[in-house]
Amino acid sequence: MKEDPSALWRGSSEELLKALHILTRDGKLNADSRRKLKQVHHLAQLIEPLIRNLHSSESGLTVVDMGAGKSYLGFILTDLYLKNLAGARMVSIENRPELIERSRKLASDSGFSIMDFIASTIGEAQVEGKVDLVTALHACDTATDDAIRFGLRHHARAFALVPCCQAEVSAQLGEIPSAERSPLYRQALHRREFGSHLTNVIRTLYLSSLGYQVTVTELVGWEHSMKNELILAEKKSGPEHPEALRSKQQLEELLLAFPIRPTLLK
Repeated sequence: MKEDPSALWRGSSEELLKALHILTRDGKLNADSRRKLKQVHHLAQLIEPLIRNLHSSESGLTVVDMGAGKSYLGFILTDLYLKNLAGARMVSIENRPELIERSRKLASDSGFSIMDFIASTIGEAQVEGKVDLVTALHACDTATDDAIRFGLRHHARAFALVPCCQAEVSAQLGEIPSAERSPLYRQALHRREFGSHLTNVIRTLYLSSLGYQVTVTELVGWEHSMKNELILAEKKSGPEHPEALRSKQQLEELLLAFPIRPTLLK
C-alpha cells in the first residue's frame, strides 16, 4: 500500500521532495526515505520556534544557510515556514557553482521566489541587509566557526548549527608531548572524541558570553548518525549580563585548563 507523504509532510511541493530524494520518482516512500523525511521534519520543528520568535511583520526575516550544498535545508524551511511569512528571505551560501545553478532552477520550478543563492566560501561570504538566523548543517571542522563569525559580523539574532568532523582541537591536543597528555586525550580515538566535545563546549560558552541563550540537543537518534549535535542560540542580552559574564569566566578557565586556541577565538 502506498503511504501518503502528506501524512508526514506539511509542505506543499511533492516535486520538491522528489528532487531532494526524499520521495522516489513515482512519489513513493520507501523505508529509507520515510526515515529521512522524519529526520527532516524533526530538524525543521526544532528550528521553527526560532523562526517564529524572530519574524516581524514589519521587518520580515532573513535566514542564511552556510555551506548549503544542494540547499536541502533552505528548501525545507522555505516550503514549511518561510513562504507564508511576510518579508521572509532565504539565502543559501555555497562555493560550488554547479550546485548553486541546480538550486536556482529547483527554486524557480518550485515557485520559491524568496530564495537567493550566493556562490562563496563561508569565510568570504557577504550578504546585504540584516541577517536574523544563521544555519549551518554538517559544516565540517572550522567551517562551523566561520559560520558563527559570519553571523556575529552581521549581528545575527540566532544560530542553528550542526557541527561535523571537528579536527582542529584534536590536532592541537596531539601536539602536546606524549608524556604530558592527560588520560582524557592520550589515546588517538579518545583525542578525536574529546576534541570534538571540547570544541562544541567552547562554541556554546563563547556564544553565551556574548549574550546568546544556548541550547544543545540531539538532532536524530544515535543509530542514524554520530554527528547529531544541534546547537541553538538566540540573542537575549549583551555581554555585560551576569549570565554572559559567568560564561566568559568559564570559557577563560577552560582555556587555561587545556593548551588550545581554536579558530573561533583567534
